[in-house]
Amino acid sequence: MIGRVALSAALVLGAATLALATPPTVARARVEHHLQHIARLTGHFETLLARDCPRFTTRAAWDAYVEAETDQLVLLVAHLEQAWIEAKRTGDDDMRRAAKAPRRQNEQARALVDKLGACAERNGATFSALEVWRRVERDVPRRQSEIALPQE
Repeated sequence: MIGRVALSAALVLGAATLALATPPTVARARVEHHLQHIARLTGHFETLLARDCPRFTTRAAWDAYVEAETDQLVLLVAHLEQAWIEAKRTGDDDMRRAAKAPRRQNEQARALVDKLGACAERNGATFSALEVWRRVERDVPRRQSEIALPQE
């Protein structure tokens, strides 16, 4: 009797897993969508890191700048996570590697936060790297739900 129950459970679980699988063409389009956004955001941060710190005449202008850059960082992480989620729904190893590759660029995110800290000093402003990382952690799930592509 237990064997039958286990077999039935395995069959139901297997059917559910197959139902969650995304056809390769759909998954590829979704992953590529996120990878395009990742490339755009990575380019933005590479430019920001290469430039001198911008100067701001008011605290409000500095705060708006940090807010905008933190929002872009949240969006980047959300696209990185969502690309990986989409890639895991298919058995295509090449697609999984393509979705996972940009996740190795964590150094850029750390460099960005370091740069914002240095720029804050030059602008006579305060900056909390810990607050930026907390915001990333808190806001990424919401942003993922906003950028996730609709189910086909």
